[in-house]
Amino acid sequence: MMSMANDRETWIEGFRQMQAHTVAGPLQISLVDVEADTITLRMPITDASRQPMGLLHGGVSMVLAETAASMHSCWGLDLSRFYPVGIEINGSHLRSARDGHVLARATVVRRTRTLVVHSIEIVHEETGDLLCTSRVTNLIREHRP
Repeated sequence: MMSMANDRETWIEGFRQMQAHTVAGPLQISLVDVEADTITLRMPITDASRQPMGLLHGGVSMVLAETAASMHSCWGLDLSRFYPVGIEINGSHLRSARDGHVLARATVVRRTRTLVVHSIEIVHEETGDLLCTSRVTNLIREHRP
């Protein structure tokens, strides 16, 4: 396990190491930017992320939102001792898209010792349309021997 330090470069390297072993790999979710209170992820709309009518799958939007919030909840955590677990997610799908890329920007609403709440906006990169708004709550748990 590693520490997802609150220094940006160390955190980015930790994200890249974990990315290949998570849902972010197959969906081609990549990191655009990260700071103490925000993270932005980017994902192409491909056959792997579409529903049968050819639109971006709402469930994949939720995967993207939870990935952004859960990964960002690692900010400053010593992952050898603690880890985030998503305990609540909601989303409102406002528009649809068939192709291009989506950006998910997660912003910390509140961070405590045991909970991190993020608000997430998913935007179609090419048009700027707001596709989905979401809120995710992560519980910070301690590893047990």
